[in-house]
Amino acid sequence: MYASERIEAALERALALTITPNDGPSSRLECPPKLAAALRYSLFPGGGRFRPRLCLAVAMSCGEDHPDCTDAAAAAIEILHCASLVHDDLPCFDNAATRRGKASVHRAFGERLAVLSGDALIVLAFQVAARGAIAVPERLPALLGIVADSVGAPGGIAAGQAWECESTVSLAAYQQSKTGALFAAATMAGAAATGTDPAPWRAVGLGLGEAYQVADDLHDAVDSEADIGKPVRVDAALGRPSAAIELGIDGAVLRLNRLLALAAEAIPACRGADSLRTLIAAEASRLLPKKLRLAA
Repeated sequence: MYASERIEAALERALALTITPNDGPSSRLECPPKLAAALRYSLFPGGGRFRPRLCLAVAMSCGEDHPDCTDAAAAAIEILHCASLVHDDLPCFDNAATRRGKASVHRAFGERLAVLSGDALIVLAFQVAARGAIAVPERLPALLGIVADSVGAPGGIAAGQAWECESTVSLAAYQQSKTGALFAAATMAGAAATGTDPAPWRAVGLGLGEAYQVADDLHDAVDSEADIGKPVRVDAALGRPSAAIELGIDGAVLRLNRLLALAAEAIPACRGADSLRTLIAAEASRLLPKKLRLAA
C-alpha cells in the first residue's frame, strides 16, 4: 500500500476510536456529535502529510517488521500536528480565519469546540500510539516518550507556542520547538517502531523541522492567502520570530538549503539511506515558494 494510503487509513482508524471505542470503560459512551464533527474536520482533508510520510520512510529504512506499530506512530505524529494547527489558529494566538483553504476550526465550530478538539487530538495521539504497539509492548516506552517530548515542555510544540508569549526569544530556540520537535519525533518514532535506537535520528528530524519553519516564514512573507490557504504577513503583524524578517529573503533561502543539506548528511547508515535522501531532495524542490523558484 502506498504511504499516503497507509496514513489516511491509519488516521481513519484513529478517528474511529473517538466515535465507537471497542473496549474499556467508555465503550458504551457516545461522543458529542459536534465534537466528533470538529475532530474529523481537523484531520481531513490533510496537508502534505510529510511528517507521517517521513515516519514511515524511516521505519522502512530501518527494516520495518510490525506495520501496525509503524502506522500508529505515523498517525500519532500527524494527529499532534493537526492539534497544534487548531490551537495555533485560535483567537488568543493567530486568530486565523482560514487553514488549508477552508475555515479554521474555531470559525467553523466556535472557540470552545476548537479548544476541546485540540485537547482531544493530543490525547488521541497517545491512545493510538499505545494501541499500535500491543504486539510489541517492549517498544511502547520509547514511542510514548518520543510523543510526549514532542508536545510538552521544555522543547515540544507547546513550548514552541509559548515562546510567542515572551518578550525576547532566540529564532533557533523558537523554530526547534515549534516545528523541529515534531519532525524529530517523526524520524525518532519511525526508528523506535522497528526497535531501532531512535537517538541518531533526532538530528535528521530537527534539521528538516527547522527547514520547514524557515520555508513557512518565507511563504508568510512573499505569498498570498490564495497561494497557501491561510492568512499571510502574520509574523510581522504579531511580532513573531521569522527567518525571513531576521535574515532577509535571500538569507532565509540560504538557511533553508543549508538545513536540508545538513538533514540529509545526518541520516544514519541504513539500507534505505539513499531513498531518504531522495525524499528530502523532492521535498526541497517543493518547499520554496513558487515566486522565489521562478525568480531563481
